[in-house]
Amino acid sequence: MTTIILLVLNTIGTVVLIFLLLKNQKSDNTYQIIKEMEVFLGRNEKGLKDEMSLNRREIADSEKRLREELGSLFKGFGDSIDKRMYELANIQNKNFEGFSIKLSELIDKNDVKMDKVREAVEKRLESLQKDNSEKLEAMRITVDEKLHATLEKRFGESFKVVSERLEAVHKGLGEMQTLAIGVGDLKKVLSNVKSRGTWGEAQLENLIGEILTPEQYEKNVPTKKNKKDIVEFAVKLPGNDTEIKQIWLPIDAKFPMSDYNRLVEAQEQANLEAIEESSKALELRIKSEAKDIRDKYLDPPYTTDFGIMFLPVESLYAEVLRTPGLFELIRRDYKVIIAGPTTMQVILNSLQMSFKTLTIQKRSSEVWMLLGTVTNEFGKFGELLEKTKKKIMEAGVTIEDALTKTKTISKKLSKAENMQVLDTGTLVIEKTDD
Repeated sequence: MTTIILLVLNTIGTVVLIFLLLKNQKSDNTYQIIKEMEVFLGRNEKGLKDEMSLNRREIADSEKRLREELGSLFKGFGDSIDKRMYELANIQNKNFEGFSIKLSELIDKNDVKMDKVREAVEKRLESLQKDNSEKLEAMRITVDEKLHATLEKRFGESFKVVSERLEAVHKGLGEMQTLAIGVGDLKKVLSNVKSRGTWGEAQLENLIGEILTPEQYEKNVPTKKNKKDIVEFAVKLPGNDTEIKQIWLPIDAKFPMSDYNRLVEAQEQANLEAIEESSKALELRIKSEAKDIRDKYLDPPYTTDFGIMFLPVESLYAEVLRTPGLFELIRRDYKVIIAGPTTMQVILNSLQMSFKTLTIQKRSSEVWMLLGTVTNEFGKFGELLEKTKKKIMEAGVTIEDALTKTKTISKKLSKAENMQVLDTGTLVIEKTDD
């Protein structure tokens, strides 16, 4: 390879030299120089070819030797690897055999240990089962005993309670029978028109008696002048002039129970036709009773220009209020106010308050005189307070003197406590400033 490079460089140098010679020579010798150059180049070309052929043979020989060396080297390397792999395989087989032996030994040892553990666990479980069975049996016996005692106690208490309840039920049944008899008697009473009127009158009397004083009302009063019709109750109201010193407020109890019962029965049966018919009948009955009160008991100015119809049952009063326009029609056309038990109580309370107001107005002069007397007495009371104040001030001065003397005595007593006893037994009293 180096020879080829030298030949190439030699050829290049020759060409350059020829070029320089041609440049420096005249044109006549140019042809001759070219001929000589051709001869020279021919010789060089032959030498180059020979040299290149020789180089190719050397390169081929070198490559052949290199391939042989590489083949020998690879063969040795492969043999070495095969040998090493064989050795590693043998070593690994030996290790696997040793590991298998140790693993078998460990498995055998674990089997032995597991057998021992299983035996120990089985023994422990048998012992626990035996202990649990004994404890459960003891617990069962205890629970049975306590349950038996508790059940006996509870059953006894329950039977006692049941007996008491049965006795109470029996007693209640007796009371219910008594109540049923009473209800039956009440029903009989209420079924009688005269008895119903008496019951309503009694309830009205109780209400009036609870709120008004006996001087504020009268019973069975002929309110209409020169008439013998008597109203059940009449409240006394003050008159407006000297001729009429007293005005009566008539109050009459009405209890149309039969009409109301028919309406209630129709409502319970949801009979619209019967409901309408009963409502109209009750409305006509209320109007009739209101007309009766107006015609018999109202006589202004000896009475108020209105009367009061008392319905002793709240449900009956509510039914009257439920009838559209009935309450207002009775008040406007018949000059009668309808009142149930609660409403009647409110009206009577209002009347009682009015009576108290009138009493205060009548006795205002007495109150004025009483206030004058109280004013005079209050003046005397002021003088008495002034004297008391002086006495208290004098007592305060006396108390101050007593406090001063008390302080002096206390000071002397404290000095007396400071007395010292000498060794000879005599007392030494500290000199004090009196």
